[in-house]
Amino acid sequence: MKKKVLATLLATAMVAGCLAGCGGSNDTAATEEAPAADAATEEAAPAEDAAEETAPAADAAADPVANLIAATTDTVTLTVWASEEDQDLTTQLLDEFKAAYPDVTFDITLGAESESTAKDTILTDVEAAADVYAFADDQINELVQAGALQEVVTSYTYDVATENAAGAVEAASVDGKLYAYPMTADNGYFMFYDSSVFTEDDVQSLEKMIEVAEAAGKKIAMDISNGWYIYSFFQGAGYELSLNDDGVTNTCTWNAAGATDVAQAIMDLTASGVLVDMGDEDMATQIAEGTIVACVNGTWRAETAAEAWGDNYAATKLPTFQVAGKDCQMSSYSGYKLVGVNPHSANVGWSMLLAEYLTNEASQTARFEARGLGPANLAAASSDAVQANPAISALAAQAAYATPQRVGGNFWSPAETLGQILASGNPDGTDLQTLLDTTVEGITAPVE
Repeated sequence: MKKKVLATLLATAMVAGCLAGCGGSNDTAATEEAPAADAATEEAAPAEDAAEETAPAADAAADPVANLIAATTDTVTLTVWASEEDQDLTTQLLDEFKAAYPDVTFDITLGAESESTAKDTILTDVEAAADVYAFADDQINELVQAGALQEVVTSYTYDVATENAAGAVEAASVDGKLYAYPMTADNGYFMFYDSSVFTEDDVQSLEKMIEVAEAAGKKIAMDISNGWYIYSFFQGAGYELSLNDDGVTNTCTWNAAGATDVAQAIMDLTASGVLVDMGDEDMATQIAEGTIVACVNGTWRAETAAEAWGDNYAATKLPTFQVAGKDCQMSSYSGYKLVGVNPHSANVGWSMLLAEYLTNEASQTARFEARGLGPANLAAASSDAVQANPAISALAAQAAYATPQRVGGNFWSPAETLGQILASGNPDGTDLQTLLDTTVEGITAPVE
């Protein structure tokens, strides 16, 4: 009995300690409670009867939400940033959040900031940035290094690490520590296709798809001259690209023994003129016109494909492709949108509770229903409605072959140049090993 009560009292002290670090007048009560909890801990071991008498109070105090409310004496003022497209839903969720805590007075301001540009805006002045903000997962390293993300050290209403997909939790973590709350798990890519042209068996192989599309007089599109997409070939064949521990430079094996076979495979695939190197906007136009009957793209093109192909609209994981006669499964980058808390907030505890609310199962389900965005929450993602969505289902199937995007800035330009050269058939006739050596030299170059 002593051990159980002692553990409870220790938990109380830890919660009080976490709240004490939040800063601001709303956390004063929590700060003052910590010494009392410590004193109770010291007395618990030698006096079992006394410990038993204090157990009910300790259990009540160990509720982090109740403790947070009890420590709040002033208006809780918060600023939240969400994307322009997420303003209506976020407004609804904020109203629901405030209604859930009627005894607390809130003053919450909602601003518009794209997840793709959040890092750049925040890093101009971290202390002046929003208390709670959404961002793309590839920005997490720089945000952590800049001290712009509060570590998720307290679970108020659910365990973030166990209720979200493992890949999303990995994307929200740095050096094994969780720094953000997964919001969506749909910022990756897969294969859209017109099922009146391709069968389910056809789309298992890129070579077969090219054969079928050529016979139909149609095209397959992929943005090969984009590092985000050309990665799928080299990673799929076992050649790696990773971010170094310094958070800015890269390690790349795209010029290792046998990698020239991958480069040759890309040229072979594009040689027929059926697989074409094409950017996102051109894909949208040519899908609508009927020229493109399959493409590698993401959920943001789902509506375009669905409108063009109607009942024949389909999606699946990426196909295999052949490297020196061997079938290799195309890989991809997985992408997640996350919600972070600014450690400079005057109300860190409430910011963390709000971040939990904006990303819990119900909120992720609402986001899917309102905007078609794929949930990272396991329960939300397993719903019949999500499973029936072709794009989200394809993304989930591709997840087994996807990795979070973690690369330094020197990757993009050399990878783009490599893609352009290979997609155009290497017109200058550059030796492929030399071409890959030059590419890797650029990708791994020091950052000045």
